[in-house]
Amino acid sequence: MNLLISISRFAGKTFAIWVLVFAAFAFFFPAQFTWIAPYISILLGIIMFGMGMTLSVEDFKEVGRHPKKVLIGVLAQFIVMPSLAFALAKGLRLEPEIAIGVILVGCCPGGTASNVMTFLAKGNTALSVAITSVSTLLAPVLTPALIYLLASEWLEVSASAMFMSVVKIVLLPIILGLIVQMFFREQVKKSTEVMPLISVIAIVAIVAAVVSGSKDKIVESGLLIFGVVILHNGLGYLFGYLAGKLFKMPYEDKKALAIEVGMQNSGLGAALAAAHFSPLAAVPSAIFSFWHNISGPLLATYWARKAERKG
Repeated sequence: MNLLISISRFAGKTFAIWVLVFAAFAFFFPAQFTWIAPYISILLGIIMFGMGMTLSVEDFKEVGRHPKKVLIGVLAQFIVMPSLAFALAKGLRLEPEIAIGVILVGCCPGGTASNVMTFLAKGNTALSVAITSVSTLLAPVLTPALIYLLASEWLEVSASAMFMSVVKIVLLPIILGLIVQMFFREQVKKSTEVMPLISVIAIVAIVAAVVSGSKDKIVESGLLIFGVVILHNGLGYLFGYLAGKLFKMPYEDKKALAIEVGMQNSGLGAALAAAHFSPLAAVPSAIFSFWHNISGPLLATYWARKAERKG
């Protein structure tokens, strides 16, 4: 078990490398990975189940302690990134499938990686976890509604079908994870230490499936998508931080807000794109999944060193 925990920790720390390595394999040997595509939703469900097992009552107590801060964070999450995605799609005149893909990423809730990055950045981790939890629970309603509102001019969007997808992929697995945790608390405590390994395997598989199914389109538009993703992610950090500044939040809260807004649950974006649109629409999510696991640690390291110098 100790060996498995060590492997899990190593996988968590080197996550971006594994995403890059398997994305490259999927690009050069697509036939070996296309079989994963039908299982994208199941893989994301496994990740969400793991998230449910790690949530606790204490995480939600933060909402009661600081409701205004959590509300600001959730509103920033669902206003900043969708608005930026729409502005980038319109401003850069992206083709419909790429525009849809960028908007999909923008409309997703924050990912659990943001909690780890906030901790490493010496930000308010409790606030980050509370915002992630609330935004994820609101995602079945807000994510389809925002995608319908912002993306309908490019392609037909079924908000009801997407709502059912997010309920099945996100909400039900989280609820199941919470139930398992309530009845098997001690066993869950031991198993959560290997959850990073399972999450890494699942996300790497999702990215590989997306890349293998869109190789030709990536050759054609990959550089453009990569540039849009970097811009989207970077502006998300900036505007998240500025939102905290606007409401005169403490420095630790501003760091949490910046990371929470900038880092998305890109696995959900890939799953929704694959289920409702096309492999190309899933590419921005796949690239975002890789990129924010490079930019997030870089930003967290900068803030951590800054905090150490002040200390």
